[in-house]
Amino acid sequence: MQLSLTVIDATGNTKAQAHGMEEVLLVHQAVYEEGDRLIVQSSEPGFVSLALDVAVMPALLYLKTTSFEFTIPFSEKRMPYPPQAFSGSLHRLHVRSARSGEIAARRNLALNPLDQHGNQSLFPRAIANVETRGEAQFAARNAIDGEKASFDHGSWPFTSWGINRDPAAELTVEFGRLVLVDEVALYLRADFPHDAWWESASVTFSDGETMQLPLQKSGAAQRFVIPERRVEWVRLHSMVKADDPSPYPALSQIEVWGRDP
Repeated sequence: MQLSLTVIDATGNTKAQAHGMEEVLLVHQAVYEEGDRLIVQSSEPGFVSLALDVAVMPALLYLKTTSFEFTIPFSEKRMPYPPQAFSGSLHRLHVRSARSGEIAARRNLALNPLDQHGNQSLFPRAIANVETRGEAQFAARNAIDGEKASFDHGSWPFTSWGINRDPAAELTVEFGRLVLVDEVALYLRADFPHDAWWESASVTFSDGETMQLPLQKSGAAQRFVIPERRVEWVRLHSMVKADDPSPYPALSQIEVWGRDP
């Protein structure tokens, strides 16, 4: 697999670039500016191990097309990321083609710290029908970024998916291909007493099956083993708020464990 990493500015001019076979490292020695974007390109769709900043955890991801574009976050959009992420004048970007053993291994198939609004090519990705006030610290992507600190709320590392008090809120994790899943784990946001919690939620799989999950007042992982099934997406919905004076239930993280066939 031929790979490349590119930094471009708001007008599309190239600021830094590196190419290679199977693995590429790019060192960009400049401060990021508003409108800068990071471009990952490959000669073919496939699995890659990707790290676009040393402060953002690397992840095994599926590139459904041959190109992914990540916009450097500024201002309020930086809040879901570590303070040191994308800052300073020295940046190391890394991509390599994934190894067969990594692809076949059982893992959290929902993990993608690089998901972003507008992402159409790098999977998994999270999509919701509502996000609290449209603010980055409550965006759907926070539920799959791997950050599990649930005992506060707001900026990193306490980001979450906020439902804006909407009982019809839904979160869908799309995998971009068929995968085999066997377990779902939820981390409820647990900044009590600011937060409320859900006493149950439902999960629907792309094969049409729906399961109801009983939940507890806890920020720890609540795990549900399921019969292995082949799906393209998982949807969390029909969350039932507990009888709690707070109007703010939220989700810190969802994990979907399984493997690629």
